[in-house]
Amino acid sequence: MNSTYEAPRRLIKTPDEIEKMRVAGRLAAEVLDMIKPHVKAGVSTLELDTICHDYIVNVQNAIPACLGYGAAPGRPAFQHVICTSVNHVVCHGIPSESKILKNGDILNIDVTVIKDGYHGDTNMMYIVGEGSVLANRICHVAQEAMYRGIETVKPGSTIGDIGYAIQKYVESERFSVVREYCGHGIGTVFHDEPQVLHYGQPNTGMVLEEGMTFTIEPMVNAGVWQTRLMGDKWTVVTKDHKLSAQYEHTLLVTKDGVEILTPRPDEDLSRFKK
Repeated sequence: MNSTYEAPRRLIKTPDEIEKMRVAGRLAAEVLDMIKPHVKAGVSTLELDTICHDYIVNVQNAIPACLGYGAAPGRPAFQHVICTSVNHVVCHGIPSESKILKNGDILNIDVTVIKDGYHGDTNMMYIVGEGSVLANRICHVAQEAMYRGIETVKPGSTIGDIGYAIQKYVESERFSVVREYCGHGIGTVFHDEPQVLHYGQPNTGMVLEEGMTFTIEPMVNAGVWQTRLMGDKWTVVTKDHKLSAQYEHTLLVTKDGVEILTPRPDEDLSRFKK
């Protein structure tokens, strides 16, 4: 099967744009590292949001992209700077004073920072205290799934190659990949082309070219892949209320492979070095 198409020229970043993307990506990653010691039992997700807001605005002198984002007919704008998705929440969880973390919870924090007009977007999982065997395993599989997708990225490969690598690995671990939400192009626009599906077939979709920037952010469920949108029109949960985990990086296609624009100090990314 071979069904590919070329990227619009506007998606190819200049060297100056790429440098700005590196800065924005580094800032986003710093937020996830900064908040780590604050993620503990007894803390509310709203407290975490407040700490991240102060850090982005007052320390980084940057703009939190999610604050005020996404208003649409029947859906209010997002009113916080991070998404806090706990346990069976797949994505877009809304920080709340009443959502108190407890031992064993798993939490995804998703943050996007704007600096000099360019976006850096990343997320990761946190385990509160001692997580269960399943909690630890699904977080590991979600991160490894992201890495498997990243490993396919190079000029000439396709969006379908990314999705196939992720889906094959996740399903081999007896988990499922969410299909309703995906990665995305990113730059001066928060959510741009291409849509980066986390399932699919090799040699299909947009052909990757040097200078493209996009996210890979697979959402891995312990049960079925289907999800449900809650009444707040933001929070997405697993249909069967089983655990979900997600990891995300913003990426640059280089002349001979990939550069991760949102690397964190706790990661071993030696597998991506040329």
